[in-house]
Amino acid sequence: MNDEFFDPVSRGRGVGEVRRAAGDLARESLARGDATGWFDTLYRQADGDPGGVSWADLAPNPNLTAWLDREHVAGGGRRALEIGCGLGDDGEELARRGFAVTAFDVSPTAVAWCRRRFPGSVVRRAIADVLAPPRAWSGAFAFVLESYTLQVLPSAARARAIANVARFVAPRGELLLIARGRDPGDPEGAMPWPLLRREVDAFRRLGLAEIAFEDFFDVETPPVRRFRACYRRIAR
Repeated sequence: MNDEFFDPVSRGRGVGEVRRAAGDLARESLARGDATGWFDTLYRQADGDPGGVSWADLAPNPNLTAWLDREHVAGGGRRALEIGCGLGDDGEELARRGFAVTAFDVSPTAVAWCRRRFPGSVVRRAIADVLAPPRAWSGAFAFVLESYTLQVLPSAARARAIANVARFVAPRGELLLIARGRDPGDPEGAMPWPLLRREVDAFRRLGLAEIAFEDFFDVETPPVRRFRACYRRIAR
């Protein structure tokens, strides 16, 4: 997912109303025991208007592109997986840099929207749930991007998603995580729910080595605290 709370104005609705509508959908879905079903409802209700999707800024995530530029990342035809592709900009950016990209979202409406936005794209789009992903994806990707998806899952579902994300990474492959961050004493807040460092550290317990961890404030107004971490699967 891209910048999760830009300032949309959708069909006369202000930013606060758009955000509240997303939060209401999430709470209703969670009350039914469904951690991810509300995403497709939100995309359907947006009805082709990106202003109705509070994380869709129609551009690659700047916290991703800054890292790719700084690390001089080139895909070289390696397989990459984007988790929670939203309206598709991050996957397109990875493809532009030479990755063979699979990008998935739990929302069929979002995936169809991506295909309309990028009709000539080389990105392979798929409908899948990070809580129950295809078995064929286990250990299949040299680069995995998890950007802003874990933070919109409640804690119980988040632990399961983290375990699945770790499984996607191939031997010697890398995972890049970008998420909101908080300290244990900070309020959990409303969706999106910032991650704790100990939650992020689960990737190390799942067999990935931490290559770098950044705790920083981005350039949004007001600034948002982010975690950006890179992990590598050590070959056995």
